[in-house]
Amino acid sequence: MQSLRWPVTATRAGMIAENITRAFWPAWSVLFVLVAPVLFGWHDLVSREWVYGVGFVGLLAFVVAVVWGARRFVVPTSDEAMDRVDAALPGRPIAAVADTQAIGSGDAASEAVWRTHVARMEARAKGAAPIAPDLRVSDRDPYGLRFIALLFFAVAFLFGSLFRLGDVAAPDAPTALATGPVWEGWVEPPAYTGKPSIYLNDVPAGGLNVPEGSQITLRLYGEVGALTVTETVSGTVATTDEATEDAPQDQFQFTATQDGDLTISGENGIAWNLFVMPDQPPLVELTGPVEADAMGEMSQPFLAMDDYGVVSGTATIALDLDAVDRRYGLAVEPEGFEPLVLDLPMPFTGDRTDFEEFIIDDFSKHPLANMPVTMTLEVVDAAGQVATSDPEPMILPGRRFFQPFAKAIIEQRRDLMWSRANTRRISQVMKAISHRPEGLFSNEVTYLRMRTIMRRIDNFVSEEMPEEAREEFVEALWDLAIQLEDGTLADARERLRRAQERLSEAMRNGASDAEIAELMQELRDATDDYLDLLAQEMEPEEGDGTDQANNGQQSQEMSQNQLDAIMDRIQELMEEGRMAEAQALMEEYNRLLENLRMTQSQQGGSGEGRRTPEQQTMEDLQDQIEEQEDLSDDAFRRLQEMTNPDRQRREQAQNGQQGQQGQQQGQQQGQQGQQGQQGQQQGEGQEGQQQGQPGQEEGQSGSGQSFGEEGQQGEQNDNGQGGQGNGITERELAERQRALRDGLNQLRDAIPNLDGEAGELAENSLGRAEGAMERAEDALRGGDLGEAIQEQAEALDALRNGLRNLDRAFAENQSDQEGQGQAEGETAGNSGQNQTDPLGREMGSEGGNFSTQQGLLQGPDVYRRAEELLNELRRRSADQERPDVEKNYLKRLLEQF
Repeated sequence: MQSLRWPVTATRAGMIAENITRAFWPAWSVLFVLVAPVLFGWHDLVSREWVYGVGFVGLLAFVVAVVWGARRFVVPTSDEAMDRVDAALPGRPIAAVADTQAIGSGDAASEAVWRTHVARMEARAKGAAPIAPDLRVSDRDPYGLRFIALLFFAVAFLFGSLFRLGDVAAPDAPTALATGPVWEGWVEPPAYTGKPSIYLNDVPAGGLNVPEGSQITLRLYGEVGALTVTETVSGTVATTDEATEDAPQDQFQFTATQDGDLTISGENGIAWNLFVMPDQPPLVELTGPVEADAMGEMSQPFLAMDDYGVVSGTATIALDLDAVDRRYGLAVEPEGFEPLVLDLPMPFTGDRTDFEEFIIDDFSKHPLANMPVTMTLEVVDAAGQVATSDPEPMILPGRRFFQPFAKAIIEQRRDLMWSRANTRRISQVMKAISHRPEGLFSNEVTYLRMRTIMRRIDNFVSEEMPEEAREEFVEALWDLAIQLEDGTLADARERLRRAQERLSEAMRNGASDAEIAELMQELRDATDDYLDLLAQEMEPEEGDGTDQANNGQQSQEMSQNQLDAIMDRIQELMEEGRMAEAQALMEEYNRLLENLRMTQSQQGGSGEGRRTPEQQTMEDLQDQIEEQEDLSDDAFRRLQEMTNPDRQRREQAQNGQQGQQGQQQGQQQGQQGQQGQQGQQQGEGQEGQQQGQPGQEEGQSGSGQSFGEEGQQGEQNDNGQGGQGNGITERELAERQRALRDGLNQLRDAIPNLDGEAGELAENSLGRAEGAMERAEDALRGGDLGEAIQEQAEALDALRNGLRNLDRAFAENQSDQEGQGQAEGETAGNSGQNQTDPLGREMGSEGGNFSTQQGLLQGPDVYRRAEELLNELRRRSADQERPDVEKNYLKRLLEQF
């Protein structure tokens, strides 16, 4: 059949290839192994005997493999090829066409059936196609030796040379030595340029560009004096003519510093015209004005450029003496104002040929802070070239103080750093500004700190102050100004800053869900403490009115809600792995917190709103702390009166009339304050407190005296205890201490049992405070005021710890109650406003809106809550009676978890 010629022929060719592969694969594997080392040139590394020995063994193995393959190779016939094609067709049509009818050959009907069958088989045979050969020999080579040999040969073919095949058969011949003089040369550019070395033997004569500072090396071989070298690129003339027979010069090495010629004269000589590419000096400049944040941290942008990259740089900040307002403490000549030198920040990675960076630093405590200065930038490249920017005049940023008394202290600190000749003036100014300290100091500690500094400075008024003492006074004045400016907010702000830094570090490094929850809780606690202290610092004074207080409270509550919402969103983004968005939201959180601080600083206080029992308890405890502080101050004043009675009597004589008026008014207001304290213990203490505090303030203003060593009489009037001599006795102080201890005992009894670590810590702290109060009472009754003051300080510390832990305990208890209420609401199937969505969030009246302030997973048992939500999703998705839209929504949620 004509249609079978091509399929049968192609199939037979494939069968031949199949038999060749199965018979001769060992032969070409041995051949590949023999040829590959020759292509690599390994035969040049060993003796010729080894080459012949290995070649003989390899050739013998190749012959054996060929003989073995020839004995097994069989040429397939056409019938075998046709039989393979026929076997691949259904019903073997080719064999059917070749058959003859064995039964019923004389029957017409039977023959008709047979002819029909043959016709069908012929039609089916026409569809025959060549059969692909089976070239696999894995059953004969189970270890893949043929692939190893093929890989060896392929690598040698790619990286070797076919010309080495002729070296094997060539006999040993003596290598012809190079005749005549020869030379070699290299040009090595400086490493910092990143340019490759140049092999001069491959460079034709003519022009050649080389970087400045390139090292040129030439080596001469052959007869001495046959070649000479002349060059003008190094600035000196050097030739081989200078060499003597005793010391022939066969190597030259010089540096390219200018354009010139390089000539090698003699046989095989050559000449080049070298063009030296100069190394351009770097460039540096300021690209914008200096900026500073609220805390005085400076940010100065700058630009640096160099053709091969800047290596290092410095910023020099020097005092601009001509621009200084030489008045007051700056009128004397300055001393010790050395220029401030900073290292410029350089890119850690990337290109340094052209970059912009920022000088970021805080110079608030430096003598040049807030002074006229000039900033000069200087950069150096790898070649040692230096570039300097023009001096830029500016006011060096530093922290600014807004509290007038703190600002005055900072000015005295500046004058002391300016010159020690200002010591007498600083002492006089500090005495003048602290002569009437009413309202200037938030507590006795600050006043005593300033008095201590003043007394120590007085010791150096008549003699020169040592440098070590000046540094100590400078640091003490800074701490005093910070305490006057920030008060108790400093510690809270520091805790908040540390919490923000830890959370930002977790965003950069990637934290687990447990770490994220812990860091977020730390940030929430620090934020709550900071806002509480901020509100206490900004309480409205007498005469401010309730409208301002109510507006301040509403502003704080709104900001608190915004902060809570942002912190919830930050935690959600971090748990989803969206760290970039979380970092951006963290910056928004910092801006909102700073705006809240500035807004409340301008308003001057916040009001009061509705109180829950927990809030009332917290306020009562806060009142206990304030009253304990007042009692500690009174005990301290009493101790001063006992140690300096003469001064007390002199001030009484000078201010007797004013003191008597202040005493009468203070007694009346003090009685109102005591009534307010009793009302507070009955649940109405806030009103009593508001009545008592104005009375104290009026008593103080009525006296018109200072406190401490300069105003003991007026300090007695502040408490409405009388203003003559020792009006406050140790017995009265002990009775007040006992009343405070009893009040704390009643407050402890009114606090409900709180579960958790915070509740236990709060109870322990309050217990320690009560014990310290009892010891202080005993010391007062025994007349030991020093011991009493120490015990009162311990009681205050324990009360503050108890306040913080109690706040945490109330917050955790409230979170647990909210979680239980949501779980019960879902189980009972509440509807309407109490209906929740599949994630446990409250639904609005339309069924689709929910509060963005409500956290999805909060509280200590977030994993149990997550498991409950997942089970609820599965239960609802299995409910066939629910609408298809809801089931599809639930299905999508489950696919994500």
